[in-house]
Amino acid sequence: MVSPNLKRKIVESRPVELNESTKKLFQIIYSEQNRKEKIDDDIPKIQVSSLVSRVAFFYEKIRNAVEYEEDHLIRKNAISRILRRQIVIEGVVKESKAKTISKHLLVELIRGGYLPNNTLPETKIKDIAIILEKYIRVKDELSAKMSLTSALKTDINQAKELLKKKNRLIRWLLEVAACEIEENLAPSLVKQVIVNNLFDTLLKNIKLPAELPYEEDLEIQIYLSIGRTYLKMDRDMLSFVLFKYYNNEWAELSDKEVLEAADEQKISNIAERLEKVKGLVEKQLNHPLKKQLDRIVRVYALYYSILSETIESDPVKVYNEVQTDEKKFIANIRKVCSEKYKKAKKRLWKRAGRSIVYIFLTKSIFVFLIELPAVKLFGEAVNWVSLAINISFPAILLFFIVLFMRIPGEDNTDKIVNGIKEISFLGQEKKQPIVLRELTKRNLIASIFFSLIYAASFCFSIYIIVKVLDFLNFNWVSVIIFLFFLAFVSFFSIVVTKGVKELTIIRRKESLLTFLVDLFYMPIIISGKWLSNSFSKINIFIFIFDFILEAPFKILIEVGEDWTKYVRERRESME
Repeated sequence: MVSPNLKRKIVESRPVELNESTKKLFQIIYSEQNRKEKIDDDIPKIQVSSLVSRVAFFYEKIRNAVEYEEDHLIRKNAISRILRRQIVIEGVVKESKAKTISKHLLVELIRGGYLPNNTLPETKIKDIAIILEKYIRVKDELSAKMSLTSALKTDINQAKELLKKKNRLIRWLLEVAACEIEENLAPSLVKQVIVNNLFDTLLKNIKLPAELPYEEDLEIQIYLSIGRTYLKMDRDMLSFVLFKYYNNEWAELSDKEVLEAADEQKISNIAERLEKVKGLVEKQLNHPLKKQLDRIVRVYALYYSILSETIESDPVKVYNEVQTDEKKFIANIRKVCSEKYKKAKKRLWKRAGRSIVYIFLTKSIFVFLIELPAVKLFGEAVNWVSLAINISFPAILLFFIVLFMRIPGEDNTDKIVNGIKEISFLGQEKKQPIVLRELTKRNLIASIFFSLIYAASFCFSIYIIVKVLDFLNFNWVSVIIFLFFLAFVSFFSIVVTKGVKELTIIRRKESLLTFLVDLFYMPIIISGKWLSNSFSKINIFIFIFDFILEAPFKILIEVGEDWTKYVRERRESME
C-alpha cells in the first residue's frame, strides 16, 4: 500500500507556473537592472557652480525642515513652489516664456540637490518647456476668459470673487503642472508594470453590489486607490491623474514644441471647462467608495511590493527557483518580509527619536515663550510641576505609543505568502470576487444619536483628564496647553507609526479594551488631526520663506552663479 505521506510529497513537488503578468514583471526588472545608461560626454549637460549649489542646498534643507512632508513628495513640492514664483509672482513683471522657465526650474532643482549636477542633458530643458507651454497657454486663456473688466463695471464684490476664483484655478493648474514635470523627471517602468498588474488583478476581483450605482466610477476609483496606497500619491498627484482622465486630448498635445491652430482650439476648450473639470476631480477624490477600496487595494499593493523586492534580489535565480523549487521561492518571500519588518521597526524608532526631540524642544520653547508669560499675564500662580509635566508629557506619550507598537508576526507573513501565490501562480487565482459592502445609510435620528454618544465620550475623556490635572494643581492656562499638545501628539503618533501599520494586513482582534480606546481616545486623535490641518494652513514660517526670503535669495544665487562663471572665464582666458 502506498504511503499517504509519499503521495502528499509528490503533489507538493509538482512545479508551479507563473502567470503572464508576473513573467512580464520578471522581464522588466531584469532588463532595468541590466540596462546600462549611455553617457555621451559630447552631449552638453546642465551644470551649475558647486560652490553656489552648497548655499542653495543649505537653504532648501532649512526650508523643507519647517514643512513636514514625505520624502518622495519633496521634489514635487519644490517644483510647484518654483513654478508659482516664476509664473505667478515674477510673471507679473515679465513675460512667462516656457523655455526660460524650464531652464530656471532645472537649474534651481540641481542647485537645491533635487537633481544631479552635470548629468542631465540640455535637451531636457526642451522636454520640460514643451510640458510648460501647454499649461502656460491654458493659464493665459483662462486669464483672458475670466477678465475683470466686465465684472468691475457691474459690481466690485463680483470682481473680487472672480479674482479669487481665477487665482484658485491657476494655483491648482500649476500644482498639476508640477506633477507632470515630476513624472517626466522620474519615470519608472517597473512601477508602471506593477500598477498595470495591480489594476488588472483588482478590476477582475472587485465587484459592486447592485445597490451601489457607481459602476462607471469603479475603474478610475481603483486606479486612484492604487495611486494612494502603492505609489503614495498626494492629492495634487491624484488630481493630475484625473486631469488627464477628463481631458483626453491632453496627451495629443504632448511632444509638440510648436502648437498648431487645431491644438490652440483644444487648449481653449480645456481652459473653458477647467472649473468644471476641477469640480469633477474634487468629486472623484472624495468618492464614497474611497475608504472601502483603499483597505482592499492596500493589501494587494503590499503583495506586489514584496513580490517585486523578492525578484529584485536576483531575477534569474528567483525565476529558476520558482520553476524548480517553490519552497525556496517562498523562503525568499519570508526573508524579504522579515527584512522589511526590521527596517520598519528601525525606521519607526529613528522617526520617533527625531519626533520626540522635536516635540520636547518645541514644547520647551512654547512653555517659556507663551505659557509662562500667559500664566503671569492672567495673574495665575506659576506651578513648576505643571510646567515640567507640560514639557515632558507629550514626548513621553509618543515614546510609549512607539514602545507598545507591535511589529507584524509570522501569521502576517503567512497571509502575504498566500496573497503572492494568488497574484503570481496559475490556478491559484481568487475564486470568489470581493464584493464591496453597501454604504451604510442611517436615518437622521440615528445619526444624531450616535454623534451625541461620540461627543459625550469625548467630553467624558476631557473631563477625566481635566480632573486629574486639577488634582495636580494645573491652572486653566496650563490645562488648555496640555490638552492642545495631547490632541496634537496623539494624531502625530498615527503618522509616525504609519510605516509599520502599512505592513500589517492581519486585522486586529476586537476586545473590550480596543472598544474603550476607540470610544474614548479616538475623538482626541480626530481633534488632533483637525488641529494639525488647521495650523498647517497658517504656517508662518512657510509664508516667510516663500513670500519674503525666497525671491531675493534666488536673485543673490543667480548673481553668485554669474560671478563664478565670470571668474572662471577670466581664469581660462589666461591659460
